[in-house]
Amino acid sequence: MNAAITGLNAGDTPGPGVPVARCIREHPECQGRIIGLAYDALEPGVLDNQLIDSAYLMPYPRAGKDALLERIQYIHAKEQLDVIIPTLDSELLNFIYIRNNLSEMGIKTILPTEEQFVKRSKINLHKLQHEFGIKTPETHLITDINKILLPKEDFPIVVKGIFYEAYMAYSNDEAVHYALKIVNKWGYPVLMQKYIEGEEFNAAVIGDGEGNTMGIVCMKKIVLTDKGKGWACVSIKNHGLMDLTQKVVSSLKWRGALEVEAIYSKKEEGFYLIEINPRFPAWIYLAKAAGINLPYMLLQTALDKGAGLRNGDPPVSTYKTGVVFSNYTVNLITDLTSIQTLFTTGEIVYEKTV
Repeated sequence: MNAAITGLNAGDTPGPGVPVARCIREHPECQGRIIGLAYDALEPGVLDNQLIDSAYLMPYPRAGKDALLERIQYIHAKEQLDVIIPTLDSELLNFIYIRNNLSEMGIKTILPTEEQFVKRSKINLHKLQHEFGIKTPETHLITDINKILLPKEDFPIVVKGIFYEAYMAYSNDEAVHYALKIVNKWGYPVLMQKYIEGEEFNAAVIGDGEGNTMGIVCMKKIVLTDKGKGWACVSIKNHGLMDLTQKVVSSLKWRGALEVEAIYSKKEEGFYLIEINPRFPAWIYLAKAAGINLPYMLLQTALDKGAGLRNGDPPVSTYKTGVVFSNYTVNLITDLTSIQTLFTTGEIVYEKTV
């Protein structure tokens, strides 16, 4: 089994690639190689030669699907890839566009359709309330910063980028400041989302493409970064969150990994759907630690090893609650030659020592 995984960055907003690779590598039945696909030679996951067997630099998503396909063809000729697991929002559309090409090459993927991907986007999130009865916060689409002028009673408000980043604004000046920050990094549009006061919960899930949930794990955030991302969390069981997540999967007929972000409003005694992320979250190692190895389940399903649902089986949802996950810093050491090789040739193969 040769599995390629993207998203090996690990800054203050870590990518999901490293924990996804750890989940797969640490499964007792795992045999084969893990190939890291990176957009920068200094992505920390690339330096971990105990986690990955080789690494290749990739063209940035803005280069388009043709550049992506050409690079994967080259990597496949060297590595004979069996599966690719993309883990970043910004790259997924390109992978969706070339999924048939990958299939013809013998490379398996478990990805949503383009329609599903677009339907769950932040821009279209509010439509789910009307179409499927899923409660979402009021959201405004901004394509011109100069037109940001909200009444005082609308604040605080959450300013969000189309792919990443979210900031709490308490005035029009702050809203403009954060919107400009996002535009300079990610471009338009910018979203202004009504702030819902309450507790933050997330769920990681795999959908089978037919509306069924294959496996699900829920968590509650207990430590947040300055960008509102969960830095530490704890596994929990919440039937309301599970019901919401399964409704999302069923409504979209989602295929593949998914993260549901929700806020429980004590005032209204119910959940608001905040975001639907089309991949595994960076906290996915918590799922494995709690007892459900979702990345390995996805891998096995892609390889058609019998991990999928059969005859309407209920989703795998039995796991240990009270398991705490926290990000922390690890100092990885490598030699300059490795970095130079990756910089100059765009690839590196690690020699494993017994």
